[in-house]
Amino acid sequence: MTPDPERLLSIYLNDHLGGSAAGVALSRRMTRAHRGTPSEAPLAALAKEIAEDRDTLREVMTALDVPVMTARSLAGRLAEMAGRMKLNGRIVSRSPLSDVLELEALRLGVEGKLLMWRCLQNIARTDGRLSDHRIDEAALDRMLFRAARQIGVLERLRLAAAERAFAPGAEESVPVRHHRRPFHRKAGWAS
Repeated sequence: MTPDPERLLSIYLNDHLGGSAAGVALSRRMTRAHRGTPSEAPLAALAKEIAEDRDTLREVMTALDVPVMTARSLAGRLAEMAGRMKLNGRIVSRSPLSDVLELEALRLGVEGKLLMWRCLQNIARTDGRLSDHRIDEAALDRMLFRAARQIGVLERLRLAAAERAFAPGAEESVPVRHHRRPFHRKAGWAS
């Protein structure tokens, strides 16, 4: 059976779109978890850029006549939600290990995105549909540069999180936001 390049490209780009949905959700959640800390500003900037990159990917898909496969996007979002269920050494509060693992996951996602932009840059050399939508090699160069910069930011944040998580005594100095629901006693229960 001869492979259908258009079908394969559609699957490839939809898989990346699903991954970008997970990346947007994770980066926004991490920004909220780090509200009021030095990590908030770089995480907020990353979350904004990751959402913009997802929108650019949608533009590329439109230019290439690639339909969005909702199930694949949903799968990426579900994977991000499942990642919240992992055991990180704590049950009711956020563990410093969560920061390390989430930053690693986000970095891996951005590295995958960088590789996708490279593939698209190669496609742009021979497929005029992208340049017809103002997505040329120069635009893809900018996306590559941006992804490389994002990887650098994530690596700095990841190393700082690893130091906080794994250095003796560092955990006590880390502001950790607890997301607990208030406990209400029912009338008649013993104190």
